[in-house]
Formats: sequence, structure tokens, C-alpha cells
Amino acid sequence: MAKPRKSAKRPENKPSAEAGAPPKPPGTEPALLALLGVSVVLLAVRWYAARHVGFGDSEALYASYALHPAPAYLDHPGLVGQLARSIAGDGPPTPYGTHTVTALLATALPWLVVGISRRLGASDRASAVAGLLFAVVPEIAVGLFALTPDLPLALAWLAVVGFAAAGFESKPSSGRAAWMFLSAGLLAGVAVSAKATGLLLLVALAVAYATAPGEARAHRKTVWPWLGLLAASVIMTPIISFEAKNGWPMIAHRFVHTQAAAGFSLRNLGATVGGQFAYLSPVVFVVAALVARDLFKRRRDDAISSLLFTTFALPVAALLTFCLWSRVAEPHWLAPPLLGLVLHGARRASTGAPWPRKLIIAAIGSAAVFTAIVHAYVLVPQSARLRPESIDARADIASELYGWPDVLRVADEAAQELRVGDANKAKNVWFVGPHWVICAQLQAGLPEAHVGCTQDRTDFDTWGPRAQWEQADAIVFVTDARFDGPEFDASALFPAFARAGSRRVTVMRAGRTARAFRVLVLDRRPGA
Repeated sequence: MAKPRKSAKRPENKPSAEAGAPPKPPGTEPALLALLGVSVVLLAVRWYAARHVGFGDSEALYASYALHPAPAYLDHPGLVGQLARSIAGDGPPTPYGTHTVTALLATALPWLVVGISRRLGASDRASAVAGLLFAVVPEIAVGLFALTPDLPLALAWLAVVGFAAAGFESKPSSGRAAWMFLSAGLLAGVAVSAKATGLLLLVALAVAYATAPGEARAHRKTVWPWLGLLAASVIMTPIISFEAKNGWPMIAHRFVHTQAAAGFSLRNLGATVGGQFAYLSPVVFVVAALVARDLFKRRRDDAISSLLFTTFALPVAALLTFCLWSRVAEPHWLAPPLLGLVLHGARRASTGAPWPRKLIIAAIGSAAVFTAIVHAYVLVPQSARLRPESIDARADIASELYGWPDVLRVADEAAQELRVGDANKAKNVWFVGPHWVICAQLQAGLPEAHVGCTQDRTDFDTWGPRAQWEQADAIVFVTDARFDGPEFDASALFPAFARAGSRRVTVMRAGRTARAFRVLVLDRRPGA
């Protein structure tokens, strides 16, 4: 009789309770109950926020993607636009509808961490603690409430690791292994369609397959891991085809047009490291460093450890190099590879890993405090008084979430007056802004309007070309104090137009000026 084949090596997950102790009933793990409580509180806060805040500037751009469908854009592939369209149904995405869906997805994400941690062999307690820590980290608790490419990327990244690990634990060439590896590959393609960072996950997955240790080496000789990677191209092909047809605009934008001041510097190092302290919170940063060191030591223990290390180390090395080189890189770009650290931390905690209990409690507590402070500052108007008078209100990024409904109403009223002002001709009126953030807010808030942008090399070059808005009958030019300098003088920007009116919109928070908008009505000069 043939001996049954052993599965790939997994860490033993011995319960922390004494031998012979009765198992806990399902759902009674304290950390799991704590996660449930945190999830309920965060969901309630997110629903409150959904009713009171508008789109952030980047969110407005992604909402604009939904109005201009394409496989890719200058900043990102097109999945986030497809997500916005699916949320909106037949109409344009709204802040409330969009944030309602993102609130649900962001609240569900820590539970996915719990489920995958358990699937990778972590205990109930360790999985719940990992999910709890993950849930309160500011980068997740605050950042993933917004409509961003990082939200679908995080979901896909975790799922890819989970399916690939399940493939390694399956019998080579079995039907289960085939489905697991095919699913991992397809979801890696989804990750690429969410954000270019997904390409690094796809490469790391290939490396993990090629270098799997122990009994998992047998999977290298089967076709399924490699067919899974090939399956990713099914999802990636429209993006690649679109980019190639249009001269690779996303690559040129990321690596050429926005990198005029690029170069390794201490400033970039400080921004990158400081960003991790702010986004993770300082104690979580220390925990992440400890887990990363342990993962390096145990990277060849088994196939799953190797998978977690490869999908962490390869992407983070590439992204860290780019962040140190580019002045426009953002610290949160390093976040996706860190997901593997959460899963490894849970696995190792199940086998007696040296994570000091007090350190983990401090990490959860400090992250929760950071998250609470950010939510309070954004959602409680009186918190604006805490900003020192010496700090320019224009530097307060929370302000971008407020005031746009009033500005859009004033701008739209001005456009309506222009259209009815000439009974003999329906005027061709365009809305124009000086920077993509203004243009995106106009497009997202006035989805039926024609919107152009005076800034070069933006998506509005395609959506509302300069050649079209320069031939308009009238223009409603909207700007705010951030872009209200001499270089945005309307007479210089629009020489063929004369000023027909001007309005100002001031947004106050706690008795302080948060935003100062200017709406200029410009009419074409006779004969121009």
C-alpha cells in the first residue's frame, strides 16, 4: 500500500492553553471580540464621515475616471475607475455613495487578514491580534476609507498570497493546486490593474514559485503555477495594449515628466521614513521592523515563509529605492508589501515568536490613538482651532474635504447665467481650473460639464483638450488660494476673453478660514 504523500511543511500551531484544557467555544477569543468592537466603531465613524465629507482631491480624480472610461490613465491603471462606475451604477459617483461602499470594504479588510492568517496556520488568538492591529493602523483605518487604487490593491494582494499558499499546500498537479495557482495568477493581474505596484507582486510571485524550498519544489515541475502567471496577462492585456497604442503615457508620466527634480537625497530619506512613522504610528513601525527581521531569518523554513518573504522583500526593495530617488514619491507606496509582515507575524506568534506582549499592546493602543486623533481632527469642526495661527490653512489637507458643494453651486449658477444671457444663441461654456486637483473636483462635482485644465500633462489633455476650451464662448475659471498667484492670472491665461464677473467663496471651520475660492466669469471678446 502506497504511503500518503506528506504536505508542504507548515509550522506547528500549538494552543497556548495547557494540554488537556477544553477548547474555547467559537467566537469567545477576546482579541476577536475586540476586533468586532473596533470594526463596529470604525464602521459607525465611517458612515458618519460619508455623510459629512466630500471627495478628497485624488478621490475626485478617480471619480472622474468613471466619467471617462479607459484601460489606464496617467497616474494609474483603470480598475479604480471601474470600481467608481460600479458603485455609481448608471449615474456619476457621489461622495456619499462612494464612501458608503469604501467604508464597508475597509471594515471587511481586517477580517480578510484574520481568515488568511488562519489559512496559513496561525492560531485563532494570533490571527485575531493581527487583524486587530491591522484594523487600527492609521494607514488602513483612515487611508482606506477613501476611494483609492490602494483599496482594491490591498484586497487583491492579500488574496494572491492566500491562494498561492494554498497552492503550495496542495498535492502537485491536483485539481485543487490548479485552481489555487490559477486564482493567484488571475488576482495578481487584478492587482496590476489596480496599481502599477501590482507588477512587483507578479514578479515576486514568479520568483517565489521558482525558489520554493522543501517539498514545495515539486510544484515547479507542474504547469499550474506558470499557467496562473500567464492568466494574469488576460487582465493586463487591455492595459498594455492601450499604453503601447498611446506611446506609454503612464510610464512617461511616472518616470519622466514628474521626475525633473529626482535624485537621491536626505530630504527623500526623511520623507520616506517620517511617512512610515506617521502612517503606521511609531510603535507599529518598530513591530514591523522586528517582524521583517524575523521573516528574513526564517525565509527558507517552508514554502509559505518563502512566499511571504519574497512578496515582501522584492517589492519593498524596488519601492524603497524609488522613494529615495523621487521627490514626488509618496510614503504610502510602501504599504502593500507590508501586508506579508502581518501574516508572518500571526504565524510566528502561534509558535512562540518573540513578540513582547506589552509591545503589541502598545502598538495597538498607540495606533488607535493616532487614528482617533485624525478622525477627530477631520470630523469635528472645532478641532480646526487646534491648528496654530502660524500654519497656513492651505497646508491643511483636511480642508480639501469641505467647501466644494458651495463652490460648485456658485460656479454652476455663473454658467447658467452665461447660457441664458444671450437669447439668440446657446453659449458653449467651459469650466477651467489651473491645476488637476481643481479640475478633478469640478469634473466629479459637475459630471455633465465640459472641464478643461491650464496645467499641462494631465488627463484633461484628453478629456478636455486646450484646443476645445480655447474656442469656448465663455469660461468659468475656478481657483483657490493655493493657485491664486500671478502665474494664474486670468488675463494672461485667457487673452481672448474679458472678465464679466467675479465671485468669492470662503469656507470657514471653527471661525477660521479653511479655503478661499475665486470664481471668474470670462466672456469671449468680440472678434476674438
